[in-house]
Amino acid sequence: FFFQAEDGIRDAQESRGLGDVYKRQNMIKQKRKDKAGKWQVPIQKVKGLSEAEMFQVIRSGKRHKKVWKRKINKVTFVGDNFTRKPPKYERFIRPTGLRFKKAHVTHPELKTTFYLEILGVKRNPQSTMFTNLGVITKGTILEVNVSELGLVTQTGKVVWSKYAQVTNCLLYTSPSPRDS
Repeated sequence: FFFQAEDGIRDAQESRGLGDVYKRQNMIKQKRKDKAGKWQVPIQKVKGLSEAEMFQVIRSGKRHKKVWKRKINKVTFVGDNFTRKPPKYERFIRPTGLRFKKAHVTHPELKTTFYLEILGVKRNPQSTMFTNLGVITKGTILEVNVSELGLVTQTGKVVWSKYAQVTNCLLYTSPSPRDS
């Protein structure tokens, strides 16, 4: 009686033990690493943000006892078709002053900066919840509209969008009393 792998790696050939399964798994892992190496991004690791940095707890209810609402303290992206839920049912509040629709994107080879429309947040390294909320922090990968730049593929098709990673994040500070 022999051990059968159930993940679809094994061929129809006779089993020679677990060694060949592990060899194939290592080959698959190596292929994944090679494929991932093609898509290097400028920032691989990002310092995690605490929940206190990201959210501010909002007290609600008649006696302000309920604490299930959160106000997002970071820049967010919301699409054109975004409508807020009724305030009574809204769990995450995105302030209008922190909603961005465009971003300054620097082309790595041309060393020029363009002000491009954001199409979506593809991945936030902090967590998938921040990706779903559209939160933009350092290391976030955005999809931006490059159709107006006139980029063309080798086959002659117009490039509609590209991915860009946030390498720096603006800090929003309140003005000091000396500034007024």
